[in-house]
Amino acid sequence: MSDERTSPRRPQVFRLDEASITLAPPEVAQAEAALPVPVVPRRSWGMSLAGLFWSALGGVASLAAYVGLSRLVESLFARAEWLGYVGVAFTGVLVAAAVLLAGRELAGLRRLTRIDEIRERATLALAADDRPAAEAVVRDVLNLSAGMPTLARARSELEGHLSGIIDGADLLRLAERTLLAGLDSRARQMVSDAARNVSVVTAVSPRAAVDLAFVLYSAVMLMRRLAMLYGGRPGTLGTFRLVRHVLGHLAVTGGMAAGDTLVQQIVGQGLAARLSARLGEGVVNGLLTARLGVAAIAVTRPLPFTALPAPRLTDVAGGLMRKAEEDEAVASRR
Repeated sequence: MSDERTSPRRPQVFRLDEASITLAPPEVAQAEAALPVPVVPRRSWGMSLAGLFWSALGGVASLAAYVGLSRLVESLFARAEWLGYVGVAFTGVLVAAAVLLAGRELAGLRRLTRIDEIRERATLALAADDRPAAEAVVRDVLNLSAGMPTLARARSELEGHLSGIIDGADLLRLAERTLLAGLDSRARQMVSDAARNVSVVTAVSPRAAVDLAFVLYSAVMLMRRLAMLYGGRPGTLGTFRLVRHVLGHLAVTGGMAAGDTLVQQIVGQGLAARLSARLGEGVVNGLLTARLGVAAIAVTRPLPFTALPAPRLTDVAGGLMRKAEEDEAVASRR
């Protein structure tokens, strides 16, 4: 038995068409071919009923504004000629400002859409290990971060390694580690700071309406800052779209993530019951803000989390409960 194990096998030469050669069935190849390939759902660019409604409403509002301005200018000319020219000048400035604002809003929407497209293409390139597609994604990410001076050195290092990486998945992982590691760290700190501020302010606020308004304002501003951190720069309409995207992501990933260890610690062990009512509300509001921030990171980040760990609720809100307990202990001593 030991001789059979230790005796080396001689190399042999054979032809595939020999009668004594039996080929194994390609079960492994069939199994690999049968594996499902992740498919990213396509966007529907058709005009929906809501889109038709808002387009028609915008057209009617534009016509109403045109008729109102024209009547105003005519009445100004009827009173005095110089008043008419002043009205024409202000109207021109108003129209020019409206066009510039509309262009900025459209640019912000387009930038958010571009980030979504880059992330979807990166997901497909990772699944297929497609080298050309991965390189195209990396170049798009480089162009997206061109306006970030803090990433100048990282961009130069990554551009120097573009031709040396063979595998597409490895190239995307390298781009993620090189470009997004520092941004991810700053994003976690931003979410942690926002959650702590919300927890403190809502714990001392005397009215529930003030709590609700501050939580909503902090969450929306946090989403905007995270989008700007990763290169989004959304405008007013882009912010509404971003909020809807984050809420949709929360609905898909399980809302408040009841299975998270931090939520289990608070709810399951009853730690919130040890605090006062106001401090308990502050902790819950801080957790809500932190959960929205984690979802906003996943939505605004141009690449999916592969080489770097995705942020968890415990990473950005782990100190909320400890700080609340410390504040409660200090208040009890007084």
